[in-house]
Amino acid sequence: MPISTPWRKKGRADHAIGRSRGGLSTKINAPIDQDGLPLRIVLSPGQASDKAAVSVLLEGLPAAQALIADRGSDAQAIVDLVRRRRGEAHIPTQSDRKIQRTVDRELYRKRNLIERYFCKLKHFRRVATRFDKLARNSLAAVLAGGSA
Repeated sequence: MPISTPWRKKGRADHAIGRSRGGLSTKINAPIDQDGLPLRIVLSPGQASDKAAVSVLLEGLPAAQALIADRGSDAQAIVDLVRRRRGEAHIPTQSDRKIQRTVDRELYRKRNLIERYFCKLKHFRRVATRFDKLARNSLAAVLAGGSA
């Protein structure tokens, strides 16, 4: 066989499968608009941090007035990225931080839109159990499930 065969070995980047505490898993990252619809969807390995996906998710999107995220995205780099895009980050700080940021409670409550989107997505068995081996096939299932 020639060296440039299309066959890939297990665990390559085209699978987006990674090891986490629960075993093999994949993370689905998505920014949601004010209507609860996804603007972009990115798959990443299960052990990858949510913070690493933020710059990829926001790249090329129009600047938003506010970015609302959970404590998992608490990083000064993300807050600075949103400020450079002329927006405001509403991300609660983790409890071990010396300087605590305040978050508008009414605005932060709108985070339920993304929770509802992912809850709806998990009703699709193919997405919830990740039957597909390749990331592109899994992403296609997520896109088909999220639009239904």
